[in-house]
Amino acid sequence: MDAWTPAISLAWPFNVNAQDYTVARRVEGATAFEPTIIVPGGGTATGWTDTAVTAGQRYEYHVVRRHPTDFFLQGYTLLSAGIEASLTDQRGKLVLLVDQRMAAPLAKRFDRFISDLQGDGWSVIRHDVGPYDPVTSVKALIVAAYLADPANVKAVVLLGRIPVPYSGNLAPDGHSDHIGAWPADVYYGEMDGVWTDSSVNNPNASRPQNRNIPGDGKFDQSTIPGQVELMVGRIDFSQFTAFGMSEEQHLVRYLDKNHDWRHKRFTAAPRAVIDDNFGFVNGEAFAASGWRNFGSLLGPSNVTEADYFTTLNTTSGSGYLWSYGCGGGWYSGATGIGTTQDFVTSTNRSVFTVLFGSYFGDWDSEDNFLRAPLGSGWTLASFWAGRPHWGFYQMGMGAPIGSGALATQNEGVNGGLFARLIHIALMGDPTLRMHIVEPPSQVQVIPTRSGHEVHWAAPREAVDGYHVYRAQSTNGPWTRITTVPITGTRFIPALSPGVLPLYMVRSIKLTTTPTGSYWNSSQGILASSPIRR
Repeated sequence: MDAWTPAISLAWPFNVNAQDYTVARRVEGATAFEPTIIVPGGGTATGWTDTAVTAGQRYEYHVVRRHPTDFFLQGYTLLSAGIEASLTDQRGKLVLLVDQRMAAPLAKRFDRFISDLQGDGWSVIRHDVGPYDPVTSVKALIVAAYLADPANVKAVVLLGRIPVPYSGNLAPDGHSDHIGAWPADVYYGEMDGVWTDSSVNNPNASRPQNRNIPGDGKFDQSTIPGQVELMVGRIDFSQFTAFGMSEEQHLVRYLDKNHDWRHKRFTAAPRAVIDDNFGFVNGEAFAASGWRNFGSLLGPSNVTEADYFTTLNTTSGSGYLWSYGCGGGWYSGATGIGTTQDFVTSTNRSVFTVLFGSYFGDWDSEDNFLRAPLGSGWTLASFWAGRPHWGFYQMGMGAPIGSGALATQNEGVNGGLFARLIHIALMGDPTLRMHIVEPPSQVQVIPTRSGHEVHWAAPREAVDGYHVYRAQSTNGPWTRITTVPITGTRFIPALSPGVLPLYMVRSIKLTTTPTGSYWNSSQGILASSPIRR
């Protein structure tokens, strides 16, 4: 019998406007693509196969459809692929900035959130800050953590009303009355660029927050001044009156559904809905951010066009993993989509959503339309994509959504218009992933005459096995003590004398997606050992 040869095949529909197609590849983590390949077959080509691949590795592909004369009839997509790509169970260190006003009333929710992060492979560095602290002092906390361990610090979560950096003199939505400083959370993820407050002098923006003059604490830069090192996400319910809830109540609801998603207490169908109220405008197709990513993440047949709220406002069914809506906007709504009030009343069965329209991309405003989904239904993340286009294709092979924000902030030509500007931001938890494996339950450490055993109950879904981890504290580092996934529900660890070890168990499953397969792990479930030696 012939040995099996690994290969990755890319396929696309025939397009009458194509001159030819090109493909470029890079190994995940590389900054540059390998030399571009012109696909044989010219404009009639509908696919290409890469045989120079290795099982266990993740690859990223950049596919371009070229047109002979019209740049605007070209098209491209990016995707992540692999064959039984290796397990990622150590994700690095995360800086968690907590609104100090909420630290006491939400202590138990915050502790559970930290435990969930740890159970997903993160080591958490927490700082409590005030909503009126200088953004420079807040960033100093992040920079200190990063400089202490630059190889491992990977993410920042802004939980509550963390001070909002403003920067630039720009209007990515194209409105002259909206030129000025915009919210710039990317400031917290960019570690070594120069941010100044001396040259922009715009006192006339219609919204006071957008006015930017020298020495006012708002930065000059409209373009991100360096490569962004850290993924950043904001969970912020300040300035919301439409929901009739306090910030504290909003945070409770968000952290509850975040916990439930991670533990697979609810699921969403692997499909997406797109509500495009712009179409093709002066060479721009804003909804391409949805089409390009959803097709590879979910499969083209699972992406449909329909009305946003009519589709998602259901009281039964499996909902939609993704949604995209765009239309002429204002701070609290978009034409053809709806308003913040619609998020108040909708059951909103979509987990990740993308929105685009004028004004509300400037998200630090009352009852803002871009932040509103986080307070509604199932939604855990939201972002403004169309100027520039976002790439979040990495999620198809197990990466967290923050990796898409980070890649988009660092992207140049592929982002299209308004790439590399400071307004690119993620609303929600950047560590969330698409494909959830149900964790085990009832993890216990049972004393025995010779030491102890770790026991657990299997999840309801079929999994391929389990890994067991051990640490001296919940914040790790967690060391995997199983070399391969074990198929039973009991493990006898080698004794670790002189310590009181902690144990964690994670379900392991080979997850198959439209672009390949990868080894996936569940949320880790912790149990402490009762044995003292």
